[in-house]
Amino acid sequence: MRRIGELIILQLIVLLALTSCAAPAAPPADTVAPPADTVAPESGAVTIDFDFQKQSGHASNQFAVWIEDADGRFVKTLYATKFTAAGGYKNRPDSIPEWTARSGLADMTDVDAITGATPQSGALKYTWDLTDADNVPVPDGTYMFFVEGSLRWKNSVMYIGEIEIGGEAASATADEGLIFEASEDQPALNNSSAELGMIGPVTASYTPPS
Repeated sequence: MRRIGELIILQLIVLLALTSCAAPAAPPADTVAPPADTVAPESGAVTIDFDFQKQSGHASNQFAVWIEDADGRFVKTLYATKFTAAGGYKNRPDSIPEWTARSGLADMTDVDAITGATPQSGALKYTWDLTDADNVPVPDGTYMFFVEGSLRWKNSVMYIGEIEIGGEAASATADEGLIFEASEDQPALNNSSAELGMIGPVTASYTPPS
């Protein structure tokens, strides 16, 4: 019996030794530490929204979206229709002329980054990442957003709005300005012309960093 008792005690000692060398149990799921490489927060953005109705016929459907600072200095183009930006403005100077002049298009070396084919009708959205044309972050403050559209030949629409970045979330609605002007054998549009439905209304919203 004494021999059996000694064997039992020896087995208990070995079992305790093995248990002390085992890896510690994993903590419950709700206490696991987050990974070290957490995702960086977003830097904030301004989103510009409007409806676009594609027009039939010639000398229409051209538009551009851009940002300027509160002092009227050009900041960045968000989008411009490819026909105009790729050189069409030379043959048709009435095509989004304000953007062409303010953006310095004639001296621009890379237009592909800002252009695209004329979109299909529907809701459009363009996002400004709060950087300038060189992708350098801009300081907080008041900025102007613009949407210019060539409705038909010399007839055009310009939306201009103001939005503050750097504080709380904000939204704004742009003011609309219209130019009706005849050209060659084309009469000027008027307030009942179907082309007025090409663009608008235009709104912008600022989302601060998360």
